[in-house]
Amino acid sequence: VQLQASGGGLVQAGGSLRLSCAASGGTFAIYGGGWYRRAPGKQRELVADITGRGSTNYADSVKGRFTISKDNPKNTMYLQMNSLKSEDTAVYYCHIWQFGDYWGQGTQVTVSS
Repeated sequence: VQLQASGGGLVQAGGSLRLSCAASGGTFAIYGGGWYRRAPGKQRELVADITGRGSTNYADSVKGRFTISKDNPKNTMYLQMNSLKSEDTAVYYCHIWQFGDYWGQGTQVTVSS
């Protein structure tokens, strides 16, 4: 299983970004997936996850601002991030559990205040 994350960048506070995670050998349609982030000096934390059936779960800090979704035919998972804050600055990783843990390479999101 290989995950390729993209879409990070530099954005001003209040702006938006959309992260994408394309899977090869993995199946979001069946296993779902998640987005995690690691900010400087902090531990990795769950941002949002989605089940194979489409049920979603969010960290309290991003509820109402971030939306996780997936396109099953494209085998791609997304994270739409709106109303970004400086505290959202982190490296974002996509993840799938498919008889083992698989991680994307990480994509940097920097929010300037």
